[in-house]
Amino acid sequence: MTRTVVASATREIIIGFDQPFCVIGERINPTGRKKLAAEMIAGNFDTVEADALAQVAAGATMLDVNAGVTAVNPNETEPPLLVKTLEIVQGLVDVPLSIDSSVTAAIEAGLKVAKGRPLVNSVTGEEEKLEAILPLCKKYDVPVVAISNDETGISEDPDVRFAVAKKIVERAADYGIPAHDIVVDPLVMPIGAMGTAGRQVFALLRRLREELKVNTTCGLSNISFGLPHRHGINAAFIPMVVASGMTSAIMNPCRPQEMEAVRAANVLAGHDPNCGEWIMKYRDYTPAAAGAPATASAAPAGGRRRGGREGRRGAAV
Repeated sequence: MTRTVVASATREIIIGFDQPFCVIGERINPTGRKKLAAEMIAGNFDTVEADALAQVAAGATMLDVNAGVTAVNPNETEPPLLVKTLEIVQGLVDVPLSIDSSVTAAIEAGLKVAKGRPLVNSVTGEEEKLEAILPLCKKYDVPVVAISNDETGISEDPDVRFAVAKKIVERAADYGIPAHDIVVDPLVMPIGAMGTAGRQVFALLRRLREELKVNTTCGLSNISFGLPHRHGINAAFIPMVVASGMTSAIMNPCRPQEMEAVRAANVLAGHDPNCGEWIMKYRDYTPAAAGAPATASAAPAGGRRRGGREGRRGAAV
């Protein structure tokens, strides 16, 4: 059974076909968030801290950490800012982290300070990226997200995206990195722009699981990009990708509708024994009145604490 192990200094998480769906919180990402970017540039991490705590409280299994605040001199500006952000987040929460950057120097700087066994986000099928990122993953013995695009860009053909994923897995093996340490992002297209996007990703997920035997992830909200009431689409998408074999997603755990879908999918996939987590979360559920949010019992804290040690992709929505 394929199992990808990630860890903080105090907590180990397994991403796997036989495990609960891994929710990777996306909120610590300044892409498309001008206020957050300005704060981070100014050395103000109040929003970062608030987002870290809120996502873990909402049920995030991991947190993605991105510090790409500017396209100007990212090789110089991003590494120290990412390090600072990682150190702050590790001091607040005990969940494992995903180090998210397109800058190789920033990824290596992050790996030097990250506690436990973080996930590297990401490598693509581009030769330059393969040669830069895979040796780092081997050196620090960490898993990596493999994004299914290469020098030709993102193909609309799912067979091409599968071939890129296979290439990355094979190249990783050349560096001594096993397939269970590769988490493939097959790239979810917006359903509003491509009517076959859902069917494409469902078929891709089955192939990735059965043929490459790898874990998978995605930027979940990509599926609903450009549509109204995006969270309804996202919530419907979750159990469908889980049923197709997806084992994690980079998403916003602070959206109750989407987290409810995650928990329900875990129940229906047999990853919530005796429905224990569902019952603990919703045993005191009260249906919402018109225009008001529903309420549910709070989830157990599970060791989440301020001041504890260590705890897309694209814009958060």
